[in-house]
Amino acid sequence: MKIRLVGTRGSVARAGITTVRYGGDTSVVQVTAEGGRVVVLDAGSGLPRIQPDGDRIDILLSHLHFDHIQGLGFFKPLFDPDVETHIWGPVSTTMDLKQRLVRYLSPPLFPVRLRDLPNTHLHDVAPGTFSLGPFEVISDLVCHPGPTLGYRITENGRSFAYLPDHEPALGVRNFPPAPEWLSGADVARDVDVLLHDTQYTEDEYRERQGWGHSTLEHAVGFALTVGARRLVTFHHDPEHGDAQLDRRLEGAAASLRGDLKLIPGTADLALAI
Repeated sequence: MKIRLVGTRGSVARAGITTVRYGGDTSVVQVTAEGGRVVVLDAGSGLPRIQPDGDRIDILLSHLHFDHIQGLGFFKPLFDPDVETHIWGPVSTTMDLKQRLVRYLSPPLFPVRLRDLPNTHLHDVAPGTFSLGPFEVISDLVCHPGPTLGYRITENGRSFAYLPDHEPALGVRNFPPAPEWLSGADVARDVDVLLHDTQYTEDEYRERQGWGHSTLEHAVGFALTVGARRLVTFHHDPEHGDAQLDRRLEGAAASLRGDLKLIPGTADLALAI
């Protein structure tokens, strides 16, 4: 399995000289199986940079906040009748995925209507397990405003967990708690690679509790608790430039223990597991 970080920024895209190393596009991750099957996680502003070779593409949405779907309208395969595009997103108790996505993919927010896309198929995803070709996918609700899924993707015994927007410390007095009380723990337990929200500094988090995001320190504590082998930072705050993110990672490295490896979530980072 190969993992490529196409979009790494949180909340809003931020391109410029201060975001070259860690990237300016919002959340998009490409996962490629040994045989070439591609699954894309989220559809942020980096989505148009993905050009799949085959006649099918699957996009798994963690949730429907705009920074995670804004690339859909500019993704060329959606307009190609020869490419079968499947969009998967978290189930809601009020509206299905089509009803929610059509709010964006229709005038006045977008000139093309969702119903006019030639070969697009929508799927509501409840917590559970399903297969996409060679991949086994586990989805589960995690702590973030609105229906939000974390995903675990496994191929040939190798596992990757994706928790881009996640606040496991919310309401927890002594973090991290025992795994059975920890949001996202079942998705990430003993995973080979964990991609996790690290948006806030500790000072920022004190002012933004309940906004649905983590600090780097929370992500490290989470990774250690669930037994992840590698932690990749993600969903970088748009106000945090490359130099600041480098300094934060240097400081966090001192808190590591055991075999956990901390990896900077830089633009177009590629990992093989």
